[in-house]
Amino acid sequence: MPRAGLTPDRVVGVAARLADDVGYDRLTLKEVARRCKVRLPSLYKHVAGLDGLRRGIALLAIEELTGVLRKAAVGRAGRDALLALANAYRAYARAHPGRYAATLRAPEPGDEAVQAASDAVLEVVFAVLRGYDLEGSDAIDATRALRSALHGFVALETAGGFGLPEDVDRSFRRLVEGLDAAFRTWRDAG
Repeated sequence: MPRAGLTPDRVVGVAARLADDVGYDRLTLKEVARRCKVRLPSLYKHVAGLDGLRRGIALLAIEELTGVLRKAAVGRAGRDALLALANAYRAYARAHPGRYAATLRAPEPGDEAVQAASDAVLEVVFAVLRGYDLEGSDAIDATRALRSALHGFVALETAGGFGLPEDVDRSFRRLVEGLDAAFRTWRDAG
């Protein structure tokens, strides 16, 4: 009999918090079971093993990230929208490192729920890029550049890779301003 109140969503929520605490790659079913106060076999009534748990965290995190980015960008355009989106992305990654790590992989073929969630976050990014008159292939290229720049910065920052005495926030702002300048002439460069 399943533990009262334990549901797939609750198990994924516990696992997401654990991933933030210990790291996505260090997530174990044993520790999730301990935090849920159940024996390990009981988890299998709620999730399809570690892969199923990781998929659940990815779905949760992508949906959370979409909401954060949408809230940041709504009502803004151009540089203001890009800066708001970038700051929200960075803040989410710093506040939820385990969940953030779960968002990095492309959806598995045939996983319609994760694909739909990923499409929703892309739509927010595409809406911001439309402020630069970027659509189609230009928007895809710009999205890849934006994601690479933001992820690279966040990955280095969270790993302690910025040891020089300059202000990291200023460096981040300048990175985004550089992207803003690039996106203004993106179509011309193609």
